[in-house]
Amino acid sequence: MTPRTSPPFRADHVGSLLRPPELLRARADRAEGRITAAELRVVEDAAILGAVRMQEELGLHAATDGEFRRTLWHMDFIHQLGGMTTTDGIRPVRFENAEGVLEWTPAALRVAERLHLRHTIFGDDFTALRAMTTTAVPKQTIPSPSMVHYRGGRAAIDEAIYPDIDQFWDDLSAAYAQQVRGLFELGCRYLQLDDTSLAYLNDPKQRALLAEEGGDPQTQHLVNIRQINAALRDRPDELTVTVHLCRGNYRSSWAAEGGYDYVAEALFTELEVDGFFLEFDDARSGGFEPLRFLPPGKVVVLGLVTTKHGRLESKDDLKRRIDQAAKYVPIEQLCISPQCGFSSTVDGNDLTRDDQRAKLALLVETADEVWG
Repeated sequence: MTPRTSPPFRADHVGSLLRPPELLRARADRAEGRITAAELRVVEDAAILGAVRMQEELGLHAATDGEFRRTLWHMDFIHQLGGMTTTDGIRPVRFENAEGVLEWTPAALRVAERLHLRHTIFGDDFTALRAMTTTAVPKQTIPSPSMVHYRGGRAAIDEAIYPDIDQFWDDLSAAYAQQVRGLFELGCRYLQLDDTSLAYLNDPKQRALLAEEGGDPQTQHLVNIRQINAALRDRPDELTVTVHLCRGNYRSSWAAEGGYDYVAEALFTELEVDGFFLEFDDARSGGFEPLRFLPPGKVVVLGLVTTKHGRLESKDDLKRRIDQAAKYVPIEQLCISPQCGFSSTVDGNDLTRDDQRAKLALLVETADEVWG
């Protein structure tokens, strides 16, 4: 086996980390007007530096800022796109967990003018992260273009602005292409696009919901793949881009189920990214059979360690599952990670920061023993 010297790495992680208590207190103080935005930034910087040092000390070769400056993994980005606004509409998302059902109701989105990029979103955040890393590659995560459409569908796009939906997709991809270039110019060499839509569409219930909203569940994944490719068409060769597929990650709950079979062939053979972070932490994610479509030269990062609870996985079980996946794709094209972030929203999942550290350490140890 050969170690990987470029991303994605044999032991990697999706991005978000549990917020430390002092950061949560500072966010609450800022919301109540007790501290300034500049004072909050100081607390964020200190918390991120601690998170970066933790990642590097564990032996991870990529480090994120834990998404510590965000409230929601995708909305903090989408709200900064020129042309996007929020409305009073309600579009709840139904989540499930072992105890039952809960609903999350974010502000509804509306495309009120032609989409454009006003500035490189998270640019200052990436610059700060890059300055803090010493041994690890700074990794930037952003929601994929699909999420701008999937959160509202055609109903959220003003037909007076975009009578032709193709015009919307063209502007969206152009804005994302500009965003990718902007991050690269700031020194980003490892970019991850987070996408729930391509995972949700494997679930028949989610496809039925899309049809009810006037979408086409037979072709939506193909549209999303085409638009991601358009956004990445002119990316520099030195930039590694991966995509992370998620079935929902809110307070240890999920929104969709099902293996990757529905989207697998198009996903692996048509999406022009370097690697795929995929959930494989439980039966909800299906089996490894869809990996047979992975072409040479691309990498799958197996999300074998769950972030939904704090129970630590067995190293032997992880190795057995890697062997099972290797029946469908060469082991040299595999890496491992948690199945999702530990805190996709500021609320975080139901585990401790010690649990989080133990799970990341387990991934590094397992990868070292499997790949060297």
